[in-house]
Amino acid sequence: MAFGPGAAVDGTPDRGGGDLALVVDPNGVITDLSYSASEPKPSGIRDWVGRPWEDLVSVESRIKVQQMLQDARNPGRGPLRPREVNHSGKGGDVPIRFSAIQVNEDGRVLALGRDLRSVAVVQQKLVEAQLLLEREYGRLRSVETRYRLLFQMSGEAILIVDDASERVTEVNAAAARLVEESVQRLTGRDLSGLFDAESAHLIRKMVAAARTLGHSDPVHVRFGGKGAKVAASASVFRQDNTTHLLIRLSSADGATRRGERQGPSQALDAIMRMPEGFVVVDEQQHILEANDAFLAMAELVSIERARGSRIDSWLGRPGVDVPLLLSNLREHGSLREFSTILRGEFGGLEQVEITGVAASKGDEPCFGLIVRPVRRRPVTRPPAAADILRSVDELTELVGRVSLKDLVRETTDMIERLCIEAALKLTDDNRASAAQILGLSRQSLYSKLHRHGLLREGEIPDEV
Repeated sequence: MAFGPGAAVDGTPDRGGGDLALVVDPNGVITDLSYSASEPKPSGIRDWVGRPWEDLVSVESRIKVQQMLQDARNPGRGPLRPREVNHSGKGGDVPIRFSAIQVNEDGRVLALGRDLRSVAVVQQKLVEAQLLLEREYGRLRSVETRYRLLFQMSGEAILIVDDASERVTEVNAAAARLVEESVQRLTGRDLSGLFDAESAHLIRKMVAAARTLGHSDPVHVRFGGKGAKVAASASVFRQDNTTHLLIRLSSADGATRRGERQGPSQALDAIMRMPEGFVVVDEQQHILEANDAFLAMAELVSIERARGSRIDSWLGRPGVDVPLLLSNLREHGSLREFSTILRGEFGGLEQVEITGVAASKGDEPCFGLIVRPVRRRPVTRPPAAADILRSVDELTELVGRVSLKDLVRETTDMIERLCIEAALKLTDDNRASAAQILGLSRQSLYSKLHRHGLLREGEIPDEV
């Protein structure tokens, strides 16, 4: 009996059609079929007719086929529910969602299926995107924690002010001590309201200058009611499409020194304010200067901790990357996109790219390095038959970045996954035979399949 998925059988209307239609006799043997999906046909589909349906599916799907046929022949047991069945083939398993109904009294069953291969691909992409979002969320939480730590431990008094309302949104401990108010009482206050009448006018001029130029020169002001004279300077920055003001406060003596530092070279000041890490090192790899972005990436509290220290304490694999980087800079004068790693003071690890230039400081050469984090991209899991050499190369690149203990664990996981994939391939994806070859129980095999992400969509091990 030949028919299409949308045809009627013995006058019974089709319940929505499907990509695949099977007619199964009372003995569970397929007597006719029709496939009309846009997806390529499952391998060997022409040989399905005349064979038991159970023999065409994977081991864990056989019980589903049995239950589906029983439910179709006994409609009084309750509402029929669709089941996902994996059809085995040379090109891999094909997931199909079947609904079955009995078409006449002789026990023949019509099974209508929807090919789920395209859905499985989309679901896999969604899972990879979700994993990427979770990793990025964890990284952002780590960065925020690092920022909070640096902000509160900084010895420089800092206020963060919302540019639109000119109200204080964040205060660090040094600023609270200088103003002699608690952090809670300062948060939400109007910026100019913190100072006396004359100083409030200077603060408003300072803010206007910062909005125009991006930063302002220090102004000497006095807190209202306290009489403490300080120097204040402002810088503008944007975050989440909102403009904020960073107000730096210091005693009058400290302000004078800061003003002297900012005055001579606006170009140097602009470089030091870059959002990307910038560091200057001498011929012996000692750090001469570094901006705040590099200090944050290296998890350093102050520039004093970095000055005089060797750059390879944080940048690159010890004794490997930095000598190679500086050697290229000496020979060529400049270098772009040098890939390496940055190790934080508190254990952070980040992939970075270096852009560098050779310069001179008097008679002594020095090197300017821009340190840029590598933007993360979704990583697509390689196919089961991935090149082993590529995996070995990836593990080799980890030498110097992680401990030997972690490297051995990564190697063990890689070998375990390759052995499981090889066993599944040898047994044509028969899980029971694969477990026997590997000397594992089926429960242990399913546990390892789950850990390595090798379970297929819709697999329900506890039903086997």
